[in-house]
Amino acid sequence: MVLWTFWSVLLLSCVPFHSKSGAQAEITLSRSINRFCHLNVAPLEARFAKKPTGTKVARKAENRDEVSNRFGTEAAATLKPSCSLQVKNKTVSRKETPVKANYSNDLEIPDKKCGNITAERAEATRTPERTFSVRRKRAKRSVGSAYNDNVDRSLSGEAQSPERSVESVQGAPKSRTEYRRSGDEARGSSPRQSEPHLDTSTFALSGDSAHNQAMVHWSGHNSSVILILTKLYDFNLGAATESSLWRSTDYGSTYTKLNDKVGSRTVLSYLYVCPTNKQKIMMLSDPEVESAVLISSDEGASFEKYPINFNVLSLLFHPAQENWILAYSHDNKVYSSMDFGRKWQLVHDNVMPGRFYWAVMGLDRESDVVHIETRIAKGRAQYVKCRAQRCTEGNRQYLFPGHVDTNSLVVQDEYVFTQVTKSGRATYFVSYMREPFKQMQLPKYCLPKDMHIISTDEKQVFAAVQEWNQNNTYSLYISDSPGVYFILSLENLRTSRGPAGNLLVDFYKVEGINGMYFANKLVDNHIKTFITYNKGQTWALLPAPASDVAGNNLHCILPFCSLHLHLEMSETPYASGPITSKKSVPGIIVATGNIGTELSSSNLGMFMTSDAGNSWRQIFDEEYNVWFLDNGGALLAVLHAPTPIRHLWISLDEGKKWDRHSFSLAPLFVDGVLMEPESDNHIITFFGHFSHRSEWQLIKIDYMGLFSRRCMDGDYQTWHLHNKGELCVMGEKQIYMKRRPGNRCMLAQDYSRLYSSEPCLCTAYDFECDYGWERQADGKCSPAFWFNPNGAAKSCSSSQSFLNSTGYRKVLSNNCKERGWNVFSPKRVACRPRAPQGLRLSTSSGELSATVGSNVTFMIYLTHGDSPSTSIQLDFGDGIKITYSNLSRTDDGIKHIYRMTGIYRVTASADNSQGSDSSTLFLHITSPVERIYLSVPIVAVRGKAANLTVVVWPSHTRTLTFFWWFDNSSEPIITLEGSISHMFHKEGTNKVTVQVACGSTVMQDSKVITVKEFFRSLLLSFSPALDEHNPDIPEWREDIGRVVRTALSQVSGVPEDQLLVSLYPGLPTTAELFVLPDEQTSNEHKKRSEEALDTISDIFATALNQGLIQFELKTNVRIIVYMTQQTLAPLVDANSIHSGSAMLMLLSVVIVGLAAFFIYKFKRKIPWIHVETEDPHEKDPEVISTVGQNDGMSKVKLSEFPSQKELMEKELEGRNRGGFGRNMERIVTREFPNCTNV
Repeated sequence: MVLWTFWSVLLLSCVPFHSKSGAQAEITLSRSINRFCHLNVAPLEARFAKKPTGTKVARKAENRDEVSNRFGTEAAATLKPSCSLQVKNKTVSRKETPVKANYSNDLEIPDKKCGNITAERAEATRTPERTFSVRRKRAKRSVGSAYNDNVDRSLSGEAQSPERSVESVQGAPKSRTEYRRSGDEARGSSPRQSEPHLDTSTFALSGDSAHNQAMVHWSGHNSSVILILTKLYDFNLGAATESSLWRSTDYGSTYTKLNDKVGSRTVLSYLYVCPTNKQKIMMLSDPEVESAVLISSDEGASFEKYPINFNVLSLLFHPAQENWILAYSHDNKVYSSMDFGRKWQLVHDNVMPGRFYWAVMGLDRESDVVHIETRIAKGRAQYVKCRAQRCTEGNRQYLFPGHVDTNSLVVQDEYVFTQVTKSGRATYFVSYMREPFKQMQLPKYCLPKDMHIISTDEKQVFAAVQEWNQNNTYSLYISDSPGVYFILSLENLRTSRGPAGNLLVDFYKVEGINGMYFANKLVDNHIKTFITYNKGQTWALLPAPASDVAGNNLHCILPFCSLHLHLEMSETPYASGPITSKKSVPGIIVATGNIGTELSSSNLGMFMTSDAGNSWRQIFDEEYNVWFLDNGGALLAVLHAPTPIRHLWISLDEGKKWDRHSFSLAPLFVDGVLMEPESDNHIITFFGHFSHRSEWQLIKIDYMGLFSRRCMDGDYQTWHLHNKGELCVMGEKQIYMKRRPGNRCMLAQDYSRLYSSEPCLCTAYDFECDYGWERQADGKCSPAFWFNPNGAAKSCSSSQSFLNSTGYRKVLSNNCKERGWNVFSPKRVACRPRAPQGLRLSTSSGELSATVGSNVTFMIYLTHGDSPSTSIQLDFGDGIKITYSNLSRTDDGIKHIYRMTGIYRVTASADNSQGSDSSTLFLHITSPVERIYLSVPIVAVRGKAANLTVVVWPSHTRTLTFFWWFDNSSEPIITLEGSISHMFHKEGTNKVTVQVACGSTVMQDSKVITVKEFFRSLLLSFSPALDEHNPDIPEWREDIGRVVRTALSQVSGVPEDQLLVSLYPGLPTTAELFVLPDEQTSNEHKKRSEEALDTISDIFATALNQGLIQFELKTNVRIIVYMTQQTLAPLVDANSIHSGSAMLMLLSVVIVGLAAFFIYKFKRKIPWIHVETEDPHEKDPEVISTVGQNDGMSKVKLSEFPSQKELMEKELEGRNRGGFGRNMERIVTREFPNCTNV
């Protein structure tokens, strides 16, 4: 007892995925804690289980070798009602295997509160390729399986992640003596009776007592080869430091050490087995020592070593091609090998863990197709389909229009699932038979917060949905074949969370009986077990046994008292788990449970039914692991206890009588049991240890001696499947054959269990309510308040009639025979002309924005109307329209490319002879903002409005939002235009900041404005040499302005703090000089101060006109500053200065005007003047300088004066071409107005 508390079990389950994925992972399982786990379901965050009938307990006998395991680094899923393995964000699935899906915060998508789809694949199966992995840590030992398929080692127990710790069913909450019996033994089944002989042999793996991990693989299918990999794992280093490989060729009687064959210095870390050819084995060396794969094609008799250049995290074997493998690396890349690991080729990078799938045979055209989910941004991914060896960009297909949520892609059987979350609500999509994706439709006001796919068996989807008003429970929904329309089957399923935060749902599918399920439901705060025989159409409580194991009457009467079962699958492949059923023994179910008003974890016993749940009996009053032997003809029971044992129990009469047998001379701590029930070898292997310091002990048991001969025809009897006396179950009467209880004969492996099957006439019992209809108290289906049964049929677009639902739909896989006229079957109705109603227009991605030049796909949906005769017109809003003769032509969407930014009004119209309907959306077409420039006056007048403009490159139309911040304002002014007029009321410096928002991009620019009561300004120009050295950047302009201001101050004696010089962007180089009033001047002397500014302006005008303002740019490069002669539109209000120069300029203009008039009137009379007058608009009028200090100064045309905003745009355009400099057109001359006065 004391020693056992140190032991733990390491699970390496081999769960078959639909693609028979193979892998391995190790998880520590504590034997001393609660043994129960639940149907592990993960949010479709999503994940889905491959054939995860989150329901099955037993594995298909014929598919036992196809067990495979697949783990993902972020989430794991087991869709079986069993002790679910919890591997975060990973999905494992197995056909015909109860599957559990478990997820963490992904698809949640785990922490997501909005709907997430979780598709999960069974993470652990009961008989995973006969392989186990065993681990001992200090005094602990654990057992697990080698994987035949995909495994994610990042979740292995080696990492000791607390999230991956799973409870072991090997332990029990209380200690028990092994010899305590109940049931038949108490009623006279004496252990002293003559026992049939069991042949046993024991082999110890000598020299490996220090090894604390082991992985065991038995090929099965009558193969005598068993491989065991033992390792010494250093938990401090996080790596294996030693390993040994053992091989047996005689069903485990003896073992040979193979270290010399693989390399004495090679440290092996993982063992993989090809699911389609068990003779092919792949082992990985520890990457800390060397990165290589060792390959064997003869069940480990010989190995070849091949180096690899990446670290394998998981493998996925092809479901049909034994040499094709996908490998997932630690850096999120997927590689493919077509020669069983000898050569590898990169398929894709940025792949989400566990979101890669081989083609499904019969559905994908090419068998080497790979389905991949690739991450493109945080929370966003793409669904990519390509060939494994040709996955270049040009060969990739993007089958889902738009982005999907990360960890949401699941390819399983006929279905592909994914989800898209927008505005906090998830939308779920499904593709059936590789057709275009359709939105999954739940009842209108279900409003799911979360969704998990439980099963996709038999071309139907079972989903656990948490509705808006549920907290700790989920509801079971069942779909039609395409997986689109769902109806409610059972409310308030019991759920819980596993150690890793994954969802566990109590739901179980019975193997071998079509349409039979168990579920645990919350009823008035009590958990009760329910059963259905018609695939969830009706549910009922389980009847309790009439007496307990000791023969005492129980007096448990329905509905006040009933039998309740724990519906978990075993989380380990070496234990049977709390509930067991098997396809090869239909109708026999063994489960752990209790009798009373609700499900309990105390006072547990073992219960069994031989007639598919109609009647039950108690076989033990303690917990046992129970397996089926001899093709299901015998039962093996091993006490589920934390103490060492040396006895097992076998029953040949369906649990009515149990015989005790010794399998070991000394009590053994049993770490696992390996068997091949479907083979003819009748071999069982127990492995464990006598103490925590002993070597691994392997005990081979041959139970052939239990049988005296093979069964003959007279050894069988028949039994009728029924539901409380009703012989028609799922539409047919079925008679099964089984061995007569007590006959000690061996069952033939291929004998038929089903003796006969006869279809029944259909009744209401064979139909469920159709989508939009609800079951009433009288059992009839009526339309829900939100559903219009007279709406247009879904199929009326392709023919002149359609099948109109009567409110019922036949239960899928129900085989009842319909009469000539059936009130429940849909009726064919002629399509009546209807006016279009409910026209909806959307983009395929659901987004209302797109970038310029991108391909936008519009989707059009019509709820009601005569589709074949309804024409569709789509106006894209940019002057282009397109018309379709009917709606069916728009099924794949309508694509359009916008070439300019803007907000477009897109309108869809539907018209027919009965009427019309329309739908509109506003689409924002944007392009990324590269840079912005805030243009403001450097000086503004207090109390007068100043114009502020921001120039954006590239230019946008109505798609930007502008946020204006002034001084220390706490709230911005928001505009949709890039300009604003603002009045400053306080003198001094004011900072203006503008932010330009374009989608998720925000850019910012700031400027400082000096506000004064009044000021004077002069426009300046410079020597042409300055243009040759103008890089046209803000820093250069600031430095030149500072130099010019210093030069002006030195010449005039005016303090620099009264001067501001601002250079304009672009060429030729121009600037504006601002003369500010003295800050010391009081308001009383305002008039005198204005006069002083006029005087200073005159002084500067004179100095500038005389070329007195100069500065040295560099050696031998001197720049002269001039005053320009013509003004641009003033930035502020201006008043004329009555100076002599101004009067002289006015007089010059008058004289020039008179001269021009004289020449025009008398040009024909002046012989030496020749004037061309053919085109009066050929030349623009010119303004003649009146100052004339430099006769070489160029003249400016009035039509060439640009606005301030045009200057800014020219600046940005020049930068975009590589700078303004000399590449920019000379749009301004140096002749600017001589002054602006305020």
